[in-house]
Amino acid sequence: MKVGRILFGIFIGMVLLIIFEDRGLVDYRMLKEKQVALEEANECIVSENSDLKREIGLLKSDVLYLEAVARRELGMVKQGDRVYQFID
Repeated sequence: MKVGRILFGIFIGMVLLIIFEDRGLVDYRMLKEKQVALEEANECIVSENSDLKREIGLLKSDVLYLEAVARRELGMVKQGDRVYQFID
């Protein structure tokens, strides 16, 4: 009977160590959650890189797209355009 209690105590101690010790199940779960978050962030970055590569290709090859970006982002106008300036 006494040996059984000792073995049961050792068993419970080992289970607690497996669960709560460094590199135990708790750390494993936290690392798994961190891995999922990093994979999601990685997917967002890959998507953003793809969009930027597409835009670079358009800027290099499509003159109309380049003109539209220059007008929108830099406020440029081409020769012959009329510019209206409204004063408040």
